[in-house]
Amino acid sequence: MLVALPSSVAFGILVYSSLGVEYSGRGAMAGLLGAAALGLITPFIGRNPGLISAPCAPAAAVLAALVSELLAGKEGAPLDASGILPILAWTTLLSSLLQILYGALGGGKLIKFIPYQVVSGYLSSVGLIIALGQLPKLFGFPKGTPLFSGLFTPSLWKWESLAVGVVTIALTLLAPRVTKRIPPAICGLFGGVAAYFALSFFLPSLLRLEGNPLVIGAIQANGSVLEQVNAQLSSLFHVEWTTLKLVFVPALTLSILLSIDTLKTCVGLDALTQSRHQPNRELIGQGIGNLASFFVGGMPGAGMMGPTLVNVTSGGRTPRAGVLEGGFVLLALLLLGKWIAWVPIGALAGILLVIAWRMFDRNVFKLLLHPLGRIDFAVIASVVVVALSVDLIAASGVGIALAMLLFIRDQIHTGVIFHKYELGQLSSKTRRAQVEREWLLKKGGDGLICLLQGNLFFGTTDQLYSQLDKDIQNKRFLLMDLRRVRSIDYTAAHLFEQIHTRLQQRNGNLMFCGMPSGAFVQVQFERYLEELGLLEKGNGILVWDTLDEGLEWMEEQMLLSSGLSRSSRQTLLALPEFNLFREFDEPTLVAIGSCVSELFVEAGQKVFSCGDSGDEVFFVRGGSVRILMPLSAGKHHHLTTVSKGGIFGQMGFLDRELRTVDAEAKEPVHLYALSRQKFNERSRSNAAVGAQVFARLALATAHRLRSVDEELRLLQER
Repeated sequence: MLVALPSSVAFGILVYSSLGVEYSGRGAMAGLLGAAALGLITPFIGRNPGLISAPCAPAAAVLAALVSELLAGKEGAPLDASGILPILAWTTLLSSLLQILYGALGGGKLIKFIPYQVVSGYLSSVGLIIALGQLPKLFGFPKGTPLFSGLFTPSLWKWESLAVGVVTIALTLLAPRVTKRIPPAICGLFGGVAAYFALSFFLPSLLRLEGNPLVIGAIQANGSVLEQVNAQLSSLFHVEWTTLKLVFVPALTLSILLSIDTLKTCVGLDALTQSRHQPNRELIGQGIGNLASFFVGGMPGAGMMGPTLVNVTSGGRTPRAGVLEGGFVLLALLLLGKWIAWVPIGALAGILLVIAWRMFDRNVFKLLLHPLGRIDFAVIASVVVVALSVDLIAASGVGIALAMLLFIRDQIHTGVIFHKYELGQLSSKTRRAQVEREWLLKKGGDGLICLLQGNLFFGTTDQLYSQLDKDIQNKRFLLMDLRRVRSIDYTAAHLFEQIHTRLQQRNGNLMFCGMPSGAFVQVQFERYLEELGLLEKGNGILVWDTLDEGLEWMEEQMLLSSGLSRSSRQTLLALPEFNLFREFDEPTLVAIGSCVSELFVEAGQKVFSCGDSGDEVFFVRGGSVRILMPLSAGKHHHLTTVSKGGIFGQMGFLDRELRTVDAEAKEPVHLYALSRQKFNERSRSNAAVGAQVFARLALATAHRLRSVDEELRLLQER
């Protein structure tokens, strides 16, 4: 309360004093009523522990600017106070309803995505607007005196007001170095009041309340609460409908700024209390609090960082603290109203100038030291310039537009191709025969794998096409891995169609893998492309769940075109044709053959499962076997596919431990199974053969580990 009370009074006077000195008391009343209404209502709905809501700088800046425009007649004929007050009421009402609407529609999360450059420009603009408005009050210029003219005309200065303001500013800035118990604003306010009454010993005219332009003046409520509500509602009908168009833009600006200010404070509060606020609920609470403030004739406000920090560090960490703040402000209004009338205008101007100084983001000038930061500085400076020369809502539009352009520029400069590999550099997990591997290595240049990243939209697709143009001229197959892609638009879809058409002219295909599957925030790429007709069966782009499936399909297509057809690869291998047993003489092969059993497994059946015991190593005579690592929730990770001529299960053969993976027949498979127990019995009579078999098993295992190293390297590519 000690922090919110003086600032609420100051903000209220900032808005209403533009209507004339006689309205300063009404402004102080509006500030206090706003603080009381927000404090008593908002915590019950927002339920954010420790948050203090009260009239704030953005509200004062927007409403004061609106009053100045209406007085000057920028949007038509100049209006007097009787015409301006209903417009202020309409602005507050519409702004509060918009805040409720933001929360109801889930806009709390969206507001957080306003670029920080825009937020910094907003707050700095508000600080400058407040400072420019308070300097005339600090110096006590006569009403209507231009700021720069008055600053260079000392004869217009009211030295009493300036002295009070300087004392207030000095004590507000120095108080934190002396004590942490009393809020700096209170120290400054008391110092300013003390300085004012000290001057009254030499200038007795300062002790006159009525008609004294240096103090707030008498404040009093206009009737009961019900009468005030009735007066507010009645004032709404004193505005011509043609004038209401002046309300929408300021109300929209006010609602956005108050929402940003509140959510920014909530983020800081979360860090202090180790909690997490609900942005949509808080916006609804703030909107209803501002609606209550409207009904009693108060100022709108937001969650304020300064009072909230004081409240939390003092132990106020529940919503009750906000309610108590509102109650204490109301009590102060009832008990201290006649004393508040003596608060000097210069003291309040000093407090507001300190607030403005703290709102201005001085760190932005450090951005000029780095080339990348200069662009952000330009955005912030643009927002500030437009805010001072036009208005805050135009500044927000300029800031967001510039941020969008910067985003597009960054996307274009970042590039969407994460990595490119030829098929000879990257192979599937299928272990193939030596002749097949040699052919794929020779013809790997016909296939290209592109790992894409970021956003595929009109700003990046031309760059992607340019980077792939030469490859498309020479390749048959192009596999695009979309795991790192976040969004795709119609321009990118059209580009894919062009690429696919060009590849088909070379009897090739465009393929996708790793496609995300959420709804529009995590775009359903596959369904989107299906609806555009790009994934038509038989002639469309092929889609694979995993990169390995796409690689394996490309390899199969190349092997078929080489003459190594699947039918020719289905002849069963005999024992001597496996590398492990080559160069053995006939008696040795006969001896090993007695340890081997033949096995046939249907597609989808398990050769063995994780956790099984067994000491056999298996040799694939024909077909293929998938090696799968079981994961939680019934899922698995595909380690490799062992095809004709390959071996698997050697770990169980070597250490005789339980199986750690599943071996599942991908297609009907013929196997040889070599038992360790039987082999040991045979190898006792010929230790040299036993040593040679184990050496070749070790070599095969080493080759497998090297391929694992390559997979890990690809996963860590940056």
